[in-house]
Amino acid sequence: MKPRWSSFIGSMLIAASAAALSPAAEVAQNTPEPAEPSKRDLGGDAERRLSEFTRETQAGKLELERLGKDADAAHARMVSRGRVYVRLAKAGLLPVGGGFDAFVEHAVHLERLRNAIGRDVSLERELSAARVSLGRKLMDLETRRAALEVEVQAMSTAQTALLSEQDRADAFTRAFSSSVGSAHTAVYGAGVGPGDPAAASGGFASLKGRLPFPLTGRSEIRSARRPGSEGPGLEMFAPSGSVVRAVHAGRVAFADSYAAYGRTVILDHGAGYYTVSANLGSIEVKVGDDVPFGSRIGTVGDDNGDTAARLYFEIRIGTNTVAPADWFGI
Repeated sequence: MKPRWSSFIGSMLIAASAAALSPAAEVAQNTPEPAEPSKRDLGGDAERRLSEFTRETQAGKLELERLGKDADAAHARMVSRGRVYVRLAKAGLLPVGGGFDAFVEHAVHLERLRNAIGRDVSLERELSAARVSLGRKLMDLETRRAALEVEVQAMSTAQTALLSEQDRADAFTRAFSSSVGSAHTAVYGAGVGPGDPAAASGGFASLKGRLPFPLTGRSEIRSARRPGSEGPGLEMFAPSGSVVRAVHAGRVAFADSYAAYGRTVILDHGAGYYTVSANLGSIEVKVGDDVPFGSRIGTVGDDNGDTAARLYFEIRIGTNTVAPADWFGI
């Protein structure tokens, strides 16, 4: 049995080392220094690295569990063979009574058992060393991931506070310039973010009236409908490139471009409930992925730049499209 842990450890070390490099270290010599990234770029990069660290940690834990099972199996084989070896060795010269052939067969059996036990001992030591090494790498990776998670949460909180303050200032100014109402509704999705447990438990149906928004921060929302849809949806206006998140845990049922919907991700939340996130600028998941609540599934698109950037969102029960405003409580 040849362990498969070495390739995993190598890839994990490469990923962790690359994540630890500073931006300056990654710039090739004699190339122009890149422009300073915006806060949005930094936040997106941090979240992508956090997602990578999380995936590596989960894979590492699975590999550690596999190594443990292999080591236990090797130990069990060694003990079993050792007992047989001791029992046969105690027989001593008894097989001589069965003739020379019986004695030779007895000696060959003992030698094979001894060699097999030696291989089991070597394999158990090898697997134990691999477990220790992988455990240390996981501890280091977990430390990096925890620090990055704090950084992402702090950046998200700061961005939400900045957007909220700007919106209050704009609303104060508009109050003196016009008394005409708007067809849009301003909402805040500040509660949606990585690691938020608010919508992590219970089924999708239990969230009706309090479903988290797929966008973090302020969004202008209006009713809309895409050609071919049998029910209403919502358009959520936000800056192009804003992160779109899963409003509930689910499995990716569709992740591609589709007719008037543009780039689209459909999440199957179980019990016949689906959410449709369309008009995406980018898709960051693939069909079959299991995504937890609050995880990134893509970014907001801008319809080729000719209209304001917005996310188009639908909720479906089976094949029926239902009014999403009731689910968000607006």
